[in-house]
Amino acid sequence: MSDIKAAHRKLTSSVMGRKGVSGTAIGQDSSGPCLKVYLTDSAARASLPKSVEGFKVIVEKTEGFRRY
Repeated sequence: MSDIKAAHRKLTSSVMGRKGVSGTAIGQDSSGPCLKVYLTDSAARASLPKSVEGFKVIVEKTEGFRRY
């Protein structure tokens, strides 16, 4: 688990602050652990990595996050 956490930190530090990126997460898909990037603007997808330290990066479109 520490490997994916390190990959998540690396991904987060490289993509947060970019226009259209609203968040990152550790997730799970059919092939195992993965990393997720949440976008409010699909145009940001082109500049994202396909993987980080061997973990697949999955992009999801979102309306953004709100604090409650």
